[in-house]
Amino acid sequence: MVGGEPVRNVLFICTGNSARSIIAEALLNHLGNGKFRAWSAGSHPSGRVNSRALDVLVRKRIDAAGARSKSWDEFVRPGSPAFDLVVTVCDRAAQEACPAWPGGPARRHWSVPDPTTAQGGEAAQMQAFERTFHALEARVRELVANW
Repeated sequence: MVGGEPVRNVLFICTGNSARSIIAEALLNHLGNGKFRAWSAGSHPSGRVNSRALDVLVRKRIDAAGARSKSWDEFVRPGSPAFDLVVTVCDRAAQEACPAWPGGPARRHWSVPDPTTAQGGEAAQMQAFERTFHALEARVRELVANW
């Protein structure tokens, strides 16, 4: 509890759990003022966090220690956190049949383009990750302010 209010648990889901959901998790844990606890997972996790996602978080001074690509299966086991909210951040994951989350959390979908598919050289790819970061930052700030 923070100031008498319960901490809200949020799970961000993307297919690969390598970029968008990792960034969203780190942002909410950073901006949530202790009122939120975030996790991320993927329906088909890549098994690694994209280095550009970590680079953008480091440049923004947001802690991503312990970030790892993991399956949403980890969060339906006994003893898993009870989520207040599950947010899909990619259109493909939003169309998949998600597990039945214990507690029946609220669901939201934030359609965010996949920065890992950006074409061009290193600069163009990093710009795509910057755009993704800013899009997710705006959504996370709105969530923190209004929920």
